[in-house]
Amino acid sequence: MLWLKCFHLLGVIAWLAGIFYLPRIFVHYAEGQAAGEDVRRLVIMARRLYGFMTIMAVVALTLGVWLMLYYGYSGNWLSAKLAFVCALLVYHFCCQRLAGRMERHEALPAPLQLRFLNEAALLIVLPILILVIVKPF
Repeated sequence: MLWLKCFHLLGVIAWLAGIFYLPRIFVHYAEGQAAGEDVRRLVIMARRLYGFMTIMAVVALTLGVWLMLYYGYSGNWLSAKLAFVCALLVYHFCCQRLAGRMERHEALPAPLQLRFLNEAALLIVLPILILVIVKPF
């Protein structure tokens, strides 16, 4: 089971790397587009990163379910963690919508809003980390 935990954590880390970096690409795209710069490479980067982070999300979620089935579903901390994981999935799909808007060359929200979006991921991940390590209830 330790190998499963190891690969689950690897999937989570890789997924979160994408979750934290993709909104930065959105910020650079919005600022570059406003400045009249060539932003085509950012569209390609966003598409590839979204694909990678989706694969890693599937790995993390699949192994997480496997671990939950092995160890059992116990403790309110796990229920709370799963709620935040669902919130992270909603965030993931919001990134998908923004990446799609980039590909269609549609306007994105203002760079300041995208910066807030970038920081919002931390507000979802931090409680997950606390719940998994501290298990407060």
